[in-house]
Amino acid sequence: MIAINDTLALDDAEISESFIRASGPGGQNVNKVSSAVQLRFDVRQSPSLPEPVRERLERLAGNRVSQDGVLVITAQRFRSQDRNRADALDRLIALILRAATPPRPRRPTRPSAAARERRLTAKSQRARLKQQRAIIREC
Repeated sequence: MIAINDTLALDDAEISESFIRASGPGGQNVNKVSSAVQLRFDVRQSPSLPEPVRERLERLAGNRVSQDGVLVITAQRFRSQDRNRADALDRLIALILRAATPPRPRRPTRPSAAARERRLTAKSQRARLKQQRAIIREC
């Protein structure tokens, strides 16, 4: 079990990892060793996540979620496979943590009287400036 927070935990079987060759610097090591990690997590079929967390996670992940609802995280920052595995898992946990905290509802506010006054004076000054720029033709 992978603990996310006090109330959420993921089963190890829900996560699949595959190893691919990393791109970028690393010399001959990059051509020989599959050190990059592709972590896959099926968001829609996960029994560990409540429905609101699933929806927020899909929205937060954006392009990293496939049409089938599978979240794909690719980690290739490090040269070793173990560090890339840990990095991918940390990124998944951080993403789920962000999705687990519900957004605060927005309280509508109104601009103050002073702010309205500042806006109107700025508008009138701008209008006056533009009128001064106008070319006045005398016929």
